[in-house]
Amino acid sequence: MINYKIVAKILGILLFVEALLLAGCSLFPLCYGESDLIPFLASAGITAAIGLLLFLLGRDADKKVSRKDGYLIVTFSWILFTALGMLPLLIGRYTNSVANAFFEIMSGFTTTGATILDNIESMPHGILFWRSMTQWFGGLGIVFFTIAVLPIFGSGGMKLFAAETTGPTHSKLHPRLDVTGKWIWSIYLIITLTHAALLMAGDMPWFDSICTAMSTAATGGLSVKQSSIAAYQSPYIEYITTLFMLISGVNFTLLYMAILKRKPIKLLKDTEFRWYVGSYAVFTAFVTIALLIDTPMKLEESFRLASFQVASLQTTTGFGTADYMLWPSCTWLVLCFAMIVGACAGSTTGAIKCIRLAMLFKIVRNQFRHMLHPNAVLPLRISGVVISGEIKSTLLAFFFTYISILLLGWLFMLTQGVGFMEGFGITVSSLGNVGPGLGNCGPAYSWNHLPDAAKWACSFLMLIGRLELFSVLLLFSPGFWKKH
Repeated sequence: MINYKIVAKILGILLFVEALLLAGCSLFPLCYGESDLIPFLASAGITAAIGLLLFLLGRDADKKVSRKDGYLIVTFSWILFTALGMLPLLIGRYTNSVANAFFEIMSGFTTTGATILDNIESMPHGILFWRSMTQWFGGLGIVFFTIAVLPIFGSGGMKLFAAETTGPTHSKLHPRLDVTGKWIWSIYLIITLTHAALLMAGDMPWFDSICTAMSTAATGGLSVKQSSIAAYQSPYIEYITTLFMLISGVNFTLLYMAILKRKPIKLLKDTEFRWYVGSYAVFTAFVTIALLIDTPMKLEESFRLASFQVASLQTTTGFGTADYMLWPSCTWLVLCFAMIVGACAGSTTGAIKCIRLAMLFKIVRNQFRHMLHPNAVLPLRISGVVISGEIKSTLLAFFFTYISILLLGWLFMLTQGVGFMEGFGITVSSLGNVGPGLGNCGPAYSWNHLPDAAKWACSFLMLIGRLELFSVLLLFSPGFWKKH
């Protein structure tokens, strides 16, 4: 049975956090004398008022949080954060429709990085910072952030964590979830600040550096420039950003062990990390060779553009330094593979994730071995740990559901008049939280030309992709709403 009062109370608390973030962005119009002060203050006030109403509705709630409550809270928190987070865009008339505003902020919170803005440089600093903040805040999860900063959910925090955290397995660094959250967010903050400092050392303006670093750590990709990282025309910035995109694609638990605990051997022994590095190296080598053969680029430029773009798409960040639609067509397929494969579970990235592909590969390999040796016992091991049958079943269900949604989403885009290649690209990109797609939705274009129905569909795909399908789709199951 769903405890609606505790759902309302926790959603109210979460909205107070968003109200504070919106109010914080009002500092930028005060500093720069721009026009977005009233939109941010009004949005913060509306968000706080709705949060207070929800909190009062659940003030005498039983503190126990069930699994159903957890899934409901997580899904509705992301929807509410997006619906209220789009208010500055609407109140300030920085976009011309609800569909556009909802799309832009959902793209931010889910770290997708696709945009409907056609003139980003004309936006006030507060709006640009808010776009970057939505990515940074959503990178490790809205609820996970609150658990780390405000450990007020008690034993229910683990159910909320399980409903929001991506990946087939969840690892904890400490028996207490709030301590684990603080450690992981510490790594996240270190990555962000270090990248920002290195970007400023490369003559990127301080505001651009902070926003870019937040987008990179979150593997989000929303930039303060219409032409993304290409606008800076700096190989140094491109190489530094490539490095930090790759770092942000690693499981944060492994980063904690490697950096703060000084155990880098943990990385080398991890199956998923090896798959991640290996697949990135293969994709980059292929694209580099293709550029060398079919374009006038020299080796350094080919490698730099290939390594950046593969890192950007495989980590689902979505930054751009070149329009890859002008590259040889064989590279498009490889880049699509990179979008679908993704990076590591337990990071801020989207897509299928390398650990799932590693598990699927080993399941297929064991099947061949079983055909040759029918009586053999062939356990599935990942990083030396035997994977249970339950996780294997969940893996196969996830893979089937992911491909089914991808095909259905692609079909829907075609019904809306979106081109064949563009439809596939935006579906893969939205579901995998990547950002750029193919064709007229590639890295050189915004998604503003899409029909509103396609934008709403993309927003839904972003949400279910970010919460890894089942947390959202479960709410459409009739059994979820039954009392027993």
